[in-house]
Amino acid sequence: MMKMEASFDTEESFDDPSCLAPQPPVSPAKRTINEVKETKTTINGVTFPLPGEGPEQQLLKPNEWSYCDYFWTDKKDPQGATSVVGFEVLVQKQLKGKQMQKEMSEFIHERIKIEEEYAKNLSKLSLSPLAAQEEGTLGEAWTQLKKSLHDEAEVHLKFSNKLHSEVEKPLLTFRGDGFKKDLKKYEHHLADLRKQLTSRYAGVEKARKALADRQKDLEVKTQQLEIKLSNKTEEDIKKARRKSTQAGDDLMRCIDLYNQAQSKWFEEMVTSSMELEKLEVERIEWIQQHLRQYTTLRHETDMFNQSTVEPVDQLLQNVDPGKDRELWVKENKTGEVRPVDLDI
Repeated sequence: MMKMEASFDTEESFDDPSCLAPQPPVSPAKRTINEVKETKTTINGVTFPLPGEGPEQQLLKPNEWSYCDYFWTDKKDPQGATSVVGFEVLVQKQLKGKQMQKEMSEFIHERIKIEEEYAKNLSKLSLSPLAAQEEGTLGEAWTQLKKSLHDEAEVHLKFSNKLHSEVEKPLLTFRGDGFKKDLKKYEHHLADLRKQLTSRYAGVEKARKALADRQKDLEVKTQQLEIKLSNKTEEDIKKARRKSTQAGDDLMRCIDLYNQAQSKWFEEMVTSSMELEKLEVERIEWIQQHLRQYTTLRHETDMFNQSTVEPVDQLLQNVDPGKDRELWVKENKTGEVRPVDLDI
């Protein structure tokens, strides 16, 4: 895992933009490239320290697993054909989060449709004439049971309406179409800085090669003069030495430009990645808030449904077969005089 330089507050400006800049050689024209010990490696235009070289780098945000600490290197795509820069991984995370949010809204929408259909069927069933002629205390309980279906239907209908306004709609409208455009701005800005960095590194490599060529030319001419294999004069040697020195100065200038570009990219990477990190925290907290609202509404629905059943429970407890028999007899009796035997 790549660690970065000593810990500091990333919300403050960078006082030293060259904090990651590799130090240029003191006098590149006076020594060959092979004499310089390699302590760094450059991958896709970005320079990193080799393992075990230099002081150990500390995380910028220790113990926070912050985006700004873990996305500096490029990542191979699944096919391995191209590399995906670390910031692009963060952008794709944001886009995936937007899609997940949309799918959650669609899920809640499906739940709303089920609740609406359920409410419709409950209401329809509550109007059923089945067993409408039941009498007495049992008839009262049966009537209340059917009424409770209508009341329950109202509860589910209200639940579906609240799901729409308090859960589905907020999930659907959180961060509109402009959000993707904002992400593109971040992406394009970092991509431009990365292109500049790559271009500057190409300039360094070109200058490094030019210096090596000049050094080799100077070495050859010096040897030829020493063994008198050519008519080169001391003036030719001085001219070659001046060109070598100029090539060394050009290399140092290119390295300085490269380091400036890398420092700018580094600063923008930290700032932008932490902004995306903040956006991800906001997204998770927003969804958490509205899914908790879903569970609150669900508990309320259960509570109201319970209240529709309570009258039914009470009436069922009051069902009295003896009372029902009394009521029925009083209403339907045909006479209390019993027959007697016939006398001769």
